[in-house]
Amino acid sequence: MQHPDYTPPWGLKNGLAMTLYIALKASKNWERTISEPEPPYQPKIFTGGQSVPIFGLVAIPKNAKGTIVGTYGITGDLDNQWFLKILGRKAYAKGFAVILFDWRAHGKTAQLSPTLTSDGLYEGEDFVKIAASAKAMGCPVPFWFTGFSLGGQLALWGVKAAQQINGEKLAESDIAGGAVICPNLDSNRSLSYLVKDRWGRYIEKAIARTLKELAWEINSYHPEAIDPEAIKRANSIKGFDRELVIKRLGFDSVETYYQASSPLPILPQLSKPTLIIYAADDPLFDPSIIPDLETAAGKNETLDLWLTQYGGHVGYISSYSCQRQNGDSDCWWAWNRILDWCDGFLQ
Repeated sequence: MQHPDYTPPWGLKNGLAMTLYIALKASKNWERTISEPEPPYQPKIFTGGQSVPIFGLVAIPKNAKGTIVGTYGITGDLDNQWFLKILGRKAYAKGFAVILFDWRAHGKTAQLSPTLTSDGLYEGEDFVKIAASAKAMGCPVPFWFTGFSLGGQLALWGVKAAQQINGEKLAESDIAGGAVICPNLDSNRSLSYLVKDRWGRYIEKAIARTLKELAWEINSYHPEAIDPEAIKRANSIKGFDRELVIKRLGFDSVETYYQASSPLPILPQLSKPTLIIYAADDPLFDPSIIPDLETAAGKNETLDLWLTQYGGHVGYISSYSCQRQNGDSDCWWAWNRILDWCDGFLQ
């Protein structure tokens, strides 16, 4: 399917440059780039899969036309995940109810529970249970699941879980589908690819340091839940999962865990409309994934793949000409397209 054109500013026609710009500059000035105000969020503690408490923020505009449920990537929390905050502001302004949540082992959810991450194996059910509770509190159907990077991986598992709703106060049709930006699709390939590159090794080490900080934070809330010696040994992304995650989930190796949790194999099974925005120049993901992604999208008519030449990792800053062409009031091309895409199903 033909997707709307995307063109970055001239200086950002490089995946690494775009990714670094997002991390180092856009993260500091993003509020000056948009006009939409912060929604009047109310805190809410949801009950996710396995009865895990999940902290979220909920905002419901008058005459809301649907609900967007979203979370962020591998690290962070609702207080500092500015890219997700952009979605919340824009979605609320367009008439959607909005639910943003701290996923397992992150932010206030980590304060509530020592349950660690499972990269979608259980977080998919969290999305569905959040939607069921949100419907009961007045959030309108249909629901759309969304996220970016690892959060995009979780949202894809949410779409999969929504196809098998059991015991929830939801109709199967209440979940419309999902829309994700630069989702992690194959952890084994992409982590191996990342650490072979000089800049990739720097990025991996930065993420690993943040994961270690996350583990120490959980330890401060729940000192009996995590062995401090295991945290000390967790000096890489794989090390974090090997030392802290896989045994709790019943896996004997990180590789088998990544194989089980990576969503690329489940894409042919998705039966709800799902938009995947993916940049060919994303420096974090192995380019060999792209042909497999295209094959999966070609065989499943419910998948709408917008593969772009540029965009970096969760960047998609648009040029002025691109903004004019798409009728956008700001540079956040990917979020604008996702909201337009969801809107298209409500016409």
